Amino acid sequence: MSEKKEKNQREQRPWLKIIKGYNKPNLIKSWGQVANSFLPYFGLWVAMYYSLAISYWLTIGLSIIAAGFLMRIFIIFHDCSHGSFFVSERANRVMGIIAAGFLFTPYHKWQEDHRIHHATVGNLDRKGVGDVRTFTVEEYKNFKPWQKQLYKLYRNPLILFFIGPLILFLIIFRFPPKDRSVKEKVYTHLTTLGLILAVVIMSHWIGLVPFIKIQLPILFVAAGHGAWLFYVQHTFEDTVWERQKEWDFKTMSLKGSSYLKLPKILQWFTGNVCIHHIHHLCPAIPNYKLKKCYDENPLFQIEKPLTFWSSLKCLRYKLWDEKNRKLISFKEIK
Repeated sequence: MSEKKEKNQREQRPWLKIIKGYNKPNLIKSWGQVANSFLPYFGLWVAMYYSLAISYWLTIGLSIIAAGFLMRIFIIFHDCSHGSFFVSERANRVMGIIAAGFLFTPYHKWQEDHRIHHATVGNLDRKGVGDVRTFTVEEYKNFKPWQKQLYKLYRNPLILFFIGPLILFLIIFRFPPKDRSVKEKVYTHLTTLGLILAVVIMSHWIGLVPFIKIQLPILFVAAGHGAWLFYVQHTFEDTVWERQKEWDFKTMSLKGSSYLKLPKILQWFTGNVCIHHIHHLCPAIPNYKLKKCYDENPLFQIEKPLTFWSSLKCLRYKLWDEKNRKLISFKEIK
């Protein structure tokens, strides 16, 4: 074991003691979040249906608000996948599967992808599952010309935050990886069948075209914003990456994950997920306790967190420069 790893292990005890005060779900708060996320979403969906007879611009406006509540449903789904929303494992699984349906997402597949993401974030030898694909400068230099163009296309903001998220939720999530368990594959296909059934029922009830005109903009806005948040949570100026032999869980959680400080209303809609360094350190902390954990413990506080405007700088980062230990743009390669 390297000296660096030994030092990091010695430093783990203080945070282990701290998080024990926050990693227990509160049943009242959890059910309160279910109510103030799902009920407004249902109400806005109905309002969008009736708004179709008035103006589609009104429908689009309502879709932005509805997307905010869909993001809150995602946070519930996300916490359930970590087993942090309810004490009961069964309750987390059932609620997670219900929420996953609204997100067009197979619960078990996403849960496994996200587990791998938490276990490998910032690991140069194990990257590529459940994260935004980032190559090193040397990997990029060894690409063939068509591979370089494909990677540039993938890292284009139009693909990352607009087209890509829709393709991910509507198409890619329908196909489980070949190396996954039979159970995960079966549940993925059952999710797709359930979604088809739901679309057929809704189309029979209100019509296919009205359904698409309502659901598609909601999913488009929510998925795009979610992709942006996920991107800046690990792609920022001071992030760290290491090879497996130097990889350390605590360091990668606190330094390889950002804190994006948003206005309170946006923080509420995103379920505090932007306090991402604490979440990675302890996924067992429910989203509604992350801010309290941050405010009460100087160990976790960041002097200069990301803001909306400073986070825009993250768009330029495309590759990891292993020699200089930083993210760089394509123009900086030479």
